[in-house]
Amino acid sequence: QMTLVESGGGLVQPGGSLRLSCAVSGRSFSDVAMGWFRQAPGKDREFVASISYSGGSTLYSNVVKASLTIDRDNNNNTVWLQMNNLNVEDTAVYYCAASSSSYYTSWDREYAYWGQGTQVTVSS
Repeated sequence: QMTLVESGGGLVQPGGSLRLSCAVSGRSFSDVAMGWFRQAPGKDREFVASISYSGGSTLYSNVVKASLTIDRDNNNNTVWLQMNNLNVEDTAVYYCAASSSSYYTSWDREYAYWGQGTQVTVSS
């Protein structure tokens, strides 16, 4: 079992930036890939970014227009997502997830453990 806790969400103006963090405990963090997903009201959950177990490879959504950077610190069991140039379409609850495999896939079915989410609101 793994426990994931997101933080860093909040209210920003269009064009602003946020860095989301995810603290992980339980299962060996360095053995699993990690991902970020989001869900806006009335919409399906969608993939944002993912990173391999070692941090050597990353994958980003080609739908999200904000500038994205995902990274991890395996020494501190933490993964984060830097988002720049946000717009109102980025308003959503953002979820951190741990994969059941070592692959950094965009398929949410591969992620067995999920945090409760952190709210990101982009508004002027």
